Amino acid sequence: MLPMNDEATDRLGPPPLSAADLRWRCDPSSLDFETTAEIEPIDDVIGQETAVEALQFGLESRAAGQNIFVRGLSGTGRMTLLRRLLEELQPTCPQAQDRVFVHNFSTAERPRLISLPPGSARQFKRLLDRLADFVRDDLGPALSADGVMARKTSLEEAAQEEVKTVVGPFEDALKEAGLALVTVQAGSGAHTSLFPVVGEKPVPPEQFEQLHAKGEVDDAQHERYHEQRQTFDSRLHDLNRQLNEVRQKYSEAFRKLLESETRAVLWDFVDRVQSAFPDDRVRELLTQITDDVVDRLPSLDDEQTGDFSSLYRANIVLEHTDDLCPIIVENTPTMTNLLGVVEREAGPMGISRSDHLMIRGGSLLRADGGYLVLDARDVLSEVGAWKVLMRTLRTGRLEIIPPEMTLPWTQQLLNPEPIDVDVRVILLGDAQTYFTLDQVDPDFPQLFKVLADFSSMIDRDEHGIAQYAGVIARIVREEQLLPLHRDAIGAVVEHGARIAERRGKLTARFGRLADLVRESTFLAGRAGRSVVTGDDVLDSVQRTKRRADLPSRRFRELLVDGTVRVQTTGECVGQINGLAVSSSGPLISGFPARITATIGVGSAGVINIEREAALSGAIHTKGFYILGGLLRHLLHTDHPFAFSASIAFEQSYGGIDGDSASGAEICCLLSALTGLPLRQDLAMTGAIDQFGNIMAIGAVNEKIEGFYDVCSEVGLTGTQGVLIPRANAGDLMLRPDVADACAEGRFRVYAVESIHEALELFMARPAGRRESLDHDYPANSVLAMAMEQAHRYWKQAAPRRTAPPPQATNTETDADTTAQANETE
Repeated sequence: MLPMNDEATDRLGPPPLSAADLRWRCDPSSLDFETTAEIEPIDDVIGQETAVEALQFGLESRAAGQNIFVRGLSGTGRMTLLRRLLEELQPTCPQAQDRVFVHNFSTAERPRLISLPPGSARQFKRLLDRLADFVRDDLGPALSADGVMARKTSLEEAAQEEVKTVVGPFEDALKEAGLALVTVQAGSGAHTSLFPVVGEKPVPPEQFEQLHAKGEVDDAQHERYHEQRQTFDSRLHDLNRQLNEVRQKYSEAFRKLLESETRAVLWDFVDRVQSAFPDDRVRELLTQITDDVVDRLPSLDDEQTGDFSSLYRANIVLEHTDDLCPIIVENTPTMTNLLGVVEREAGPMGISRSDHLMIRGGSLLRADGGYLVLDARDVLSEVGAWKVLMRTLRTGRLEIIPPEMTLPWTQQLLNPEPIDVDVRVILLGDAQTYFTLDQVDPDFPQLFKVLADFSSMIDRDEHGIAQYAGVIARIVREEQLLPLHRDAIGAVVEHGARIAERRGKLTARFGRLADLVRESTFLAGRAGRSVVTGDDVLDSVQRTKRRADLPSRRFRELLVDGTVRVQTTGECVGQINGLAVSSSGPLISGFPARITATIGVGSAGVINIEREAALSGAIHTKGFYILGGLLRHLLHTDHPFAFSASIAFEQSYGGIDGDSASGAEICCLLSALTGLPLRQDLAMTGAIDQFGNIMAIGAVNEKIEGFYDVCSEVGLTGTQGVLIPRANAGDLMLRPDVADACAEGRFRVYAVESIHEALELFMARPAGRRESLDHDYPANSVLAMAMEQAHRYWKQAAPRRTAPPPQATNTETDADTTAQANETE
C-alpha cells in the first residue's frame, strides 16, 4: 500500500476545489448606490413572470372550472402578488344579486330565498320592517277607528233587529203559556232554554221542581208547565237554528268588514314594496303576509299571542354596497365560516328554536360574483371544510345547512333554500399538497384548471441583484427600518444564494430575507448606527444559526469526550465517515455519521442493518438496493457472490432516510472486502447509480460545514476534507470561515464524478478501470483486489456446496437430527 502523506494523497483522485469555487461573493463595489435610501423601491413580485401570466388568465377568465391553485413555497410573495394583481387588474365580475331570507308560511322549517338587484336589500328590509312594525303597533288601533267602529255598531244593531224579528212572536207565545226564554251560559258557550215563570220571574227547571215538592207550586201549574214545554221544545229548536243563522251572517259580515279594513290599511305598505320590487317571489310573499295577518285578526288583541311581527321581516345574508368585485380572504376556513350557520336560542323548557332571522352567510356567499382566497393547508385541516367547498364549486349551489352539520343527538330546526353562487376560488399551497389533491380527489383537476406556479428561485445575475436591492428597499420603506449599506445588500444577496443552493440562482423566498433584514436593523440600532452594515447582516445570520444549533453543539461535545465515536484522523478498514443532516424549521445542520461494514463467507448478500431494524426510510432502502446493483456491475464475476456483508450506521438510534450516504456505503463495503483501509480524515456525501456515477444531493453546504466543525473541535490537521458530487460543485456557498480555512490549506473539498475517484482519494491507490467486461482490472488496483477476494470467498464456499449430506443411522434420534440439518442447510 502507498504511504499516507500529502504527496500520495494528491497524486490520485481529483484535486481539491479552489477557494473561488467554494463561495460566490457579491462585490459591493459593483452596486451603483451607497444605501437603500437611494434606491427606488420595487413593489412588484420579482422573478415570477409565468405565475403572473397564469394568475392574470385565471382572474379574467370566467369559464367553468377555472379556479386557481397558486403553487409555491411560503415566503415567495404569493399573497403579495395576488393582492397587487387584484388591485391592478380590477377584474370585471358578474353582477351578483343581494340575497335575503324570509319566512316560509307554508313550510316554516325551510325559509325562502329572495334574490334582489345589487344594493337593494337594505331598502327591501326597511320596507318590510315598516310593514311589520305597523302590524305590531298600529293595526289594532287602526281597526278601532271611529269609522270602523261605526260600521261595527251598525252591524250589531241590524243583528239585534233581526233577532227581535225572529224571537218576538215566540216570546209572546211563551208569555201567554207562562214560560220564558232564557240564555244560559255554559263554559265558553251559551244556549237558550225554556224556564217556567213563577211570580212573574223565570226559574230554572230544577228549582221549579223543588217548589212543586214544597207545595208552593200546585199540581195544575206543574202539569201545565210540562205540557207547554213539550209543545215549545220543537219550536225552540227551530228558533235556535234561525238565531244561529242570523249570528253567522252578521259574524261573517263583521269578519269581512275587518278583513276589508285590514287589507285596506295594509295596501299602502304592500304597494310600496311591490312598486319597488316587481318580482313574483316578492309578490307571493306579500300575499302570504297579508293573508297571515288576516288569519290572526281574532287573536290580535290577545296578550298571550305574543309578537308575531318577526315573521314579516327580512334577513339580509348578502348585500352589495358598491360596484367593486368582492375579494374575500378567509383565514379561518372552518365549515361554518365557509358555508354560514343558522343560530339557535334556548326557548321555553330549554328547547332550542331558530327562525329565518338567525341565518348567517359565510365567506362562500360573501364572495359570490368575486374571489375567495384560501390556504389549502387550513382548509384541509378543518373537518368537513374541503368536502363542502368542492361540492359548492361542483354544483354551483350553496347549502348553508348541509345534512352532515346536524349532529345525531340534535334536531335540524331549519333547512334554508340553497343559493346559486358564482365564486372563483384561489387556493394557495405547496407542491406536495397540489400533487396529493390531484391524486386523491377526482374533482380537483376539473375544478382547479389554472395552475400559477411560483418558483422559489430567480437568476443570480446583475438584474436579479438589482431586483433584490429594490425589494429590500421596499421592505425598509414599508416597515420604517434603517437603510442598508451596499455591503449589507451584498451580504443579503450572498445569503440568498446560500438558501437557493443552486448554481447561478438566488432564493425568491423573500420572507426569510425580510426576517434577516429586520434582525440586522435591530443589531445596528442597538449599536447606535443609523445604517445597517454587512457585519450586521453576517452577525444576524450567525445568531439565527446559533439559536437552532444546540443539538449540533451537544453532538460535538459528545464527540470530544468520546461518547460518540467518530475518527477524523488515521485509517481504518471497513469504516467511513458519512454525512447526515437534521433540521429545525428552515435551518439545517450537518454532522458526520460513522458507517461500518463487515464481510465473510456466506450467501446472505449485503444486509442493511437499518432496514432489518425497521429504521430505514424508503429512499434509503432504494439507495441500498442500488448499491447491490453497482457491486454486481463493478465485480462482474463468472460465479455468484459467496459472501455475507452487513452495513450499519453506528450509534444511530432513530430513523434514517435519503440516499446521500450510498456513495460512502459502497466505499466502506469495498474496504471491508479488500482489507484496504480508508482515510478517516475524509468524509463523503453523494448518491450513486448502478454504474458508479456520483449523483447530486441536497444540503451540501451544511454537510461540509458539519464535518468542518467536528474537525475544528478536535483539531484541524491540514489533510481533512469532504468529498461531494461534482454536480454539486456549483452549488457551494460555504460559510466564510470554512471557505477561508480551505483557502489557507487547512481543509479541503473534493468534487468527484465517479466511485473510482472516491476510492482513490480514500485509499491512496488506483481504483482500477477496465475497457470492457472481458478485460481485467489493472493488478493491485482496488477493484482488482476486490475481484480476487470475491473469487476467494467463492472458492472457500465451494466445499460447503459440494459436501454430501450425512448418512442416516438406524436410530430414530440420529435420523431426526440429520433431517433437521438438511432442512437448515
